[in-house]
Amino acid sequence: MAAPPGLQLRLNQTSSPTLLNATDGMMVNATAKPFSVFDGCERMVEAILFDMAIQLINVILGIPANVMVIVILIQNRREPSTSDIYLGCLAFMDAYFGVMTPIIIANMYQWQSKDVWTASKFSYGVKDTSGPLFLSCICLDRFVAVVFPIAFGHLKHPKYRIMLTILVFGLTFAYSAAKAVGGLPNFEKVFTGEVLATFTWMMVCNASILLALKRSKGAGKDEMHPMKKKAFKMVLSILVIIMVNYLPLVALFPFEDRYTPDVFRCYVQPVGFAFLNISSTIQPMIFLSRLDKVPFLPEAWTKRCCARNQSTNNEKPTITASTETIATIASTTPLSPA
Repeated sequence: MAAPPGLQLRLNQTSSPTLLNATDGMMVNATAKPFSVFDGCERMVEAILFDMAIQLINVILGIPANVMVIVILIQNRREPSTSDIYLGCLAFMDAYFGVMTPIIIANMYQWQSKDVWTASKFSYGVKDTSGPLFLSCICLDRFVAVVFPIAFGHLKHPKYRIMLTILVFGLTFAYSAAKAVGGLPNFEKVFTGEVLATFTWMMVCNASILLALKRSKGAGKDEMHPMKKKAFKMVLSILVIIMVNYLPLVALFPFEDRYTPDVFRCYVQPVGFAFLNISSTIQPMIFLSRLDKVPFLPEAWTKRCCARNQSTNNEKPTITASTETIATIASTTPLSPA
């Protein structure tokens, strides 16, 4: 039976405004939430602040160190190493990431700008990708030089490094742009896969180099060649650095499903990234520690830092010449057990 006209009118007058009010309330709730750079971690900021404190080290030490590396590579451009292009690009990217740190901190506590936060996420994407990929390129260069010295002699033309560098830049900017846009499903798993792949590759390369150098003693000799011993220590130190910077990520990120989304985003990710971010300071410092004379620093400081290297060998122990040196020694001495 149809309702009386008066009752129908009262139902229409009372139901429609209620629906509109509910819809309006949903729109207000959806738009009234202020933008936050902490991205839902406003009550769990301890790990984020820890990461920021680590990044301040990159500002104080990392930026000057990376600038020095770039200056040294430019000064040595007449006698370049095959790895110089990778080292220069890595230093430039690390310096850029360090410059972005004060901007990120200012945006966290002062500006609260969404556009600045987008630029910050782009810089994080650059750091996430450029570091592991360029380090992998350096490991590849040294791996070929030591294990396949004859092939390395045929692949010394810069065009091969330039093509590989362009590929790394393309992957870096594609990943960084996707990270800046955000909203992609399971995007964190892309970085997890990248870290696992590059970490495994770098470990295999460095372990193979160490094994080859260990076995490359001359016939009837118990001691390793002095230059090979220096290369052995250098590769061993790089292997330790790789483990310090990347092992926490490899140990934590593959088990993302074992954490709640908030714990993973607010605690696990910042702590893991802190170990990765500090590599922007460690990598150039390792480079500079192997020089006899560091530009813009008193010579007494350099001698004090490098006294151990100088007492071992009076020749200039620069990293830029190490790849060719290792390749030359490897090509003249069989890389097999005595």
